[in-house]
Amino acid sequence: MTSTPEPAVRTVPLPPSPASGGDGGRSQGGTVRPWPLVRHSLALAGRSLTRTRRNPGVLLDALILPVIFLVLFVYLFGGAVAGSTREYLQYLFPGILVLTTVLAGQISTGLSIVTDMKKGVFDRFRSMPVPRAALLIGSVLADAIRYVIAVVVLFGVGYLLGFRVETDLGSALAAAALAIGFGFSLSWLTVLLAVLLRDETMVSTVGFLLPFPLVFGTSMAAPVETMPGWLRAWAEVNPVSHAIEASQGLLLGGPAAGAAGMTLLWGGIFLAVFGTAAVTAYRRLV
Repeated sequence: MTSTPEPAVRTVPLPPSPASGGDGGRSQGGTVRPWPLVRHSLALAGRSLTRTRRNPGVLLDALILPVIFLVLFVYLFGGAVAGSTREYLQYLFPGILVLTTVLAGQISTGLSIVTDMKKGVFDRFRSMPVPRAALLIGSVLADAIRYVIAVVVLFGVGYLLGFRVETDLGSALAAAALAIGFGFSLSWLTVLLAVLLRDETMVSTVGFLLPFPLVFGTSMAAPVETMPGWLRAWAEVNPVSHAIEASQGLLLGGPAAGAAGMTLLWGGIFLAVFGTAAVTAYRRLV
C-alpha cells in the first residue's frame, strides 16, 4: 500500500512589521514615513540624555557660560551703561536668555555627533532599520532638553541676583519657549558643520566663534542707538536681534508680536535650510 505524498507547503515571506521599522522608515516610494522617524528620533534622544546623566560634564558649557556672561556684564558694565546694576540686570537678562540657547550648548551638539561618527556608533545604527535622519534629529532633540535645563538654571540665578519678570508667568514661559525653539533651529548649523568637518577641533573652534557675530551684534548688552553706523546696520537685520526684542517684550512688557513673528520666521528658515542640508550631507556620506 503506497502513501500519497503530502503537497509541498509554500512559504510566503511576511512583510516587515511596522513596529520594527522594517525598511528604515521608508515607504515603497522612497519617502520617509513620519511615525518611524519620530519614534526612532525620540529613542535616540533618550539614549543621548542617558549618556548625559552618566556624564554630566557635557552640561557645563550650557549651564555655566550664560551665568558667567550674566554676572560679568552686570557687575562690570552695569554701572557704566545703565547707572545701576539692578536696572542693567533687568535690561540684560532677556538677551542672556537668548544667548543661552544660541551660544551655549551648540558646541556639545556638534561634538556629540562627531564622537559618535568616529566611534562607529552611527555605523552600528546603519545596520538597523533606523531612518538616517533620526540619528541627527535625536541628538538635536536631546540638546533641546539641555537648553530647558539651562534656561531654568538661568532664571534661578537671575532671580537670586534681583531680576524680576514684569509681565506674567505665561509671557515668561513664552519667552523661554521662543528662545529654546530658536536655538533648536539654529543648532542645525552646528550639525551641518559636524557632518562636513568630522573633526573635534574644527567643530569646537568654528562652533564657538560662529555665533559671536550673531549674539554680540545685537542690542543685548547696549541699545542699538549707541552703536556706530556699520554695527547698527547689522544689528537691525540680525535674526538674533528679533529674538532678543521679542524676549524683552515678553519679560519686561512692550510690543513683542512683530519680533516674535520674525523670530519664528527665521527659525523656520534655519530649520529648513540647515536641517535639510545636514541630513542630505549625512546621507551622501554614508
